[in-house]
This record gives sequence, C-alpha cells and structure tokens, in this order.
Amino acid sequence: QVRLVESGGGLVQPGGSLRLSCAASGSIFSINAMGWYRQAPGKQRQLVASITYGRRTNTNYADSVKGRFTISRDNAKNTVFLQMNSLKPEDTAVYYCNADLVATPWSSRGDYWGQGTQVTVSS
Repeated sequence: QVRLVESGGGLVQPGGSLRLSCAASGSIFSINAMGWYRQAPGKQRQLVASITYGRRTNTNYADSVKGRFTISRDNAKNTVFLQMNSLKPEDTAVYYCNADLVATPWSSRGDYWGQGTQVTVSS
C-alpha cells in the first residue's frame, strides 16, 4: 500500500514563503513523476507543478506560479518539495501531493494522492 504524507502548510502573509514536503512510503517499485495540485474553495483541482523521474528530469509549472515556486525531489527519501516564494492571496488553497508510480513489479502504473495541506495567504 502506498501512502503520501504532506507537511509544511500554514498561514503566511502576502510576499512570504512556505515549503511543502511530500513523502511517499509503502510498496514502491518505481516512480514516474510526482507533483503538487491545489484546490481553492469552489474551484477545480489544478496542477501547480510536477517533476519526472528517470534519466532526465523534467519539471512543469502552472503559468500562475512560474518564477515563484520551485519543485524538487530527494530520490533517496522518495520525497518531493515545493518551495513557494512571493506568495499571493490567490495562492490560498488546499495543496495535494500526487504520485504516478508502480507499486510492485507485477502491477500497472497508479495515481496516488495525499490527504492535502492547507495553505492560507493573508494579512
């Protein structure tokens, strides 16, 4: 069983910074990609940033966070980070960690989600 545990959310003033972490544990054979999504009240969940695994690392960011957010990973710990700088009130949302991985050598790729962590940007 795969488990994703997020941490690092909280309340921050506009212009401030937060760093989110997501640790994947359990049965993990290989990871294809990990990423962060967010969902604000009344809105659909949307991709914030993603990072691929393998020989070549590719990152992808939503236009609204480019230049302010940085996604990175620690392969040894199966952990992905989201450094969020210059936060704005419109960044307020529940942030969810996502992993595209293969749990065992005989299973197919699966999509896994964390429980979410609240980020609130307000003065």
